[in-house]
Amino acid sequence: MELRHLRLVCAIADAGSVTKAAAGLGLAAPALTTQLQRIEHAFGGRLFERDRRGARPTPLGELVLSRARVLLPAVQGLQDEAARFAGLAHDSGGDGLPGYRIGAVNGPLVGGVMHRLAAAQPSALLSTYPSWSSAELAAMLADARLDFAFIGTCGEANPPDDSRLVWHTVATAPVFVLLPASHPYADADEVDLADLAGSRWAATPGDGCFAGCFATACARAGFTPSPIHESDLGGCSDLVRGGSVVALCQPTFREIAGVRAVPLAGTPLRWRHLLGWHPGSPAARVAPLLISYAEESYGDAIRLSPTYTRWLTHHPA
Repeated sequence: MELRHLRLVCAIADAGSVTKAAAGLGLAAPALTTQLQRIEHAFGGRLFERDRRGARPTPLGELVLSRARVLLPAVQGLQDEAARFAGLAHDSGGDGLPGYRIGAVNGPLVGGVMHRLAAAQPSALLSTYPSWSSAELAAMLADARLDFAFIGTCGEANPPDDSRLVWHTVATAPVFVLLPASHPYADADEVDLADLAGSRWAATPGDGCFAGCFATACARAGFTPSPIHESDLGGCSDLVRGGSVVALCQPTFREIAGVRAVPLAGTPLRWRHLLGWHPGSPAARVAPLLISYAEESYGDAIRLSPTYTRWLTHHPA
């Protein structure tokens, strides 16, 4: 259970329906419904009675809401006070910053960027904040608790809080599928999504509309997918290697024994890698440097993936 889950519960209660809350949060309604089901499972019961008239809190939901409406402002107040105390809105002038606080969702960029920053500015303090939630990282940028954030969005979906923050697209990539080495299509140049219709699926967690986009792509391919099992990257790899699931993955995935990353024919799913910052922060002046480091890091990740390199030669656009 994370604070973002409590924020989602409050958003649904305030909006009076999952659909309205999803629109306000910039999420697809099916994605928010899936997250709500996980939250309810964690609490051990239904938080809302839902029908055509909307969503109304159950007694358990009322209990969770009463506590959440105390906890969330308290945590926000603590974060604001700590940020002021530590002087995190730093500005030293010159060509760099005294420190770089970089948040990131799962992706191939942050390691290479941190390596380049450490080499170019040995005296700078470097810290990272991992998260599965792009919305959480965007909120931390807006509150000056991070300087930069690496997130991803599905297709052309808008990134969170794009009215206040600047988001630069570092790369747009196809989504591949991770198959066990024993799978009939493990050594294929590509596989049609329809050929995986009977599979059980896994993917790394996150907010946004990816689950909805995946369901839409499967519908176009003529089938309804089984529910996605969420796990970290290592967990997904283990599930695939065991032969129980296939997993959605980024094309820069570094293949390990027992699994293969295979392109999906026709590129039905795409993923944008974004670098974000607040335009009014000291980080804004060094954003071009971070962009160049991010693009170089993505180039390195491509070169380490023979499958993706080969795919790009046949799909230069």
